[in-house]
Amino acid sequence: MTATEPTIHSTFVVERNFPQRAARVFSAFAQPALKRRWYAESGQQEIQEFHMDFRVGGSERFRYQFPEGHPIAGSSIANEGTYQDIVEEKRIVMTNRMSLNGKPIAVMLTTFEFVPAGSGTDVVLTHQGTYLDWPEGAKMIEVGWTHLVERLLNELAQ
Repeated sequence: MTATEPTIHSTFVVERNFPQRAARVFSAFAQPALKRRWYAESGQQEIQEFHMDFRVGGSERFRYQFPEGHPIAGSSIANEGTYQDIVEEKRIVMTNRMSLNGKPIAVMLTTFEFVPAGSGTDVVLTHQGTYLDWPEGAKMIEVGWTHLVERLLNELAQ
């Protein structure tokens, strides 16, 4: 098998302070209905599946399709993850595999740390990825996570 593009390896960190306590912020990752709202329901794609079993060894699956008018309309993204480590209100570690139309494009390790900071919580997201034949993948995923953290901040402000 010959790759058409180089394999890219990338690590980035997104840090954000939340005015809520760690228990409230952590719950936004642990409760399926709440996570679906800030993580999956952006309105920019048609959700085909969202499932999460929040426990060590549990899985998370998110599949969606891009609508008409999108640059890759009709294409389907699948993100399948496994929770590797969970420490209540402290840490979540996940591994994920992302595919586009059934073809693997990324394998990722993401760690979320919840650090008490005054009356709020600092969230530190460390993301390590290997991007397969997707040269712009690292930047796109970093922009995506930065946007998702902002969506989470807005969700928790309601």
